[in-house]
Amino acid sequence: MTERTISVMVVDDHPMWRDGVARDLSENGFEVAATAPDAPAAIRIARAVRPDVVLMDLNLGGTSGVEATREITAAAPDTRVLVLSASGEHSDVLEAVKAGASGYLVKSASATELVDAVRRTADGDPVFTAGLAGLVLGEYRRMADVPDGAPEPPRLTDRETDVLRLVAKGLTARQIAERLVLSHRTVENHVQSTLRKLQLHNRVELARYAIEHGLDED
Repeated sequence: MTERTISVMVVDDHPMWRDGVARDLSENGFEVAATAPDAPAAIRIARAVRPDVVLMDLNLGGTSGVEATREITAAAPDTRVLVLSASGEHSDVLEAVKAGASGYLVKSASATELVDAVRRTADGDPVFTAGLAGLVLGEYRRMADVPDGAPEPPRLTDRETDVLRLVAKGLTARQIAERLVLSHRTVENHVQSTLRKLQLHNRVELARYAIEHGLDED
């Protein structure tokens, strides 16, 4: 059985860089579904094209890549955003992740690292340049340690709760997809969204959370 072709949109305001990245991805078997030079175009095109992965620069002029990421992940939840930025500033990384980015790669990454990162992002893995993953997890832990009286954590949607119950029962993503009549990728997106909302780091912690809150019981 042949692997499906991953569709990608490349967003960058520098034409030579944008075209070069698109060419590298095409030569490595990806379908470059679209490119965009700025945030408004990226948001509009992503809503229409629904690529598997959006490769997003942050410095796009008038509207930032962070805002574009927020708009795209809200409008097209099956689309994952991988930031590819010249900035490795911690504040930029955290803002991008809070906006919904699945990962963050700096532009000094090699073509091989980029290709691998796009594939892993399409598969639902969080992908970060070395050293940045620890920063993001550390921030989540800090947020989890806020004192009493702080705002309650975001509420889960009914569908996220359904998925969480089945994760707690030990079902795989494919089994959950069959049970709820959803696509495998949609289930993975719900899992990733729930992890972000609950400030958890993996499916083991997610299952533990569900069991502690009685969600494994019928």
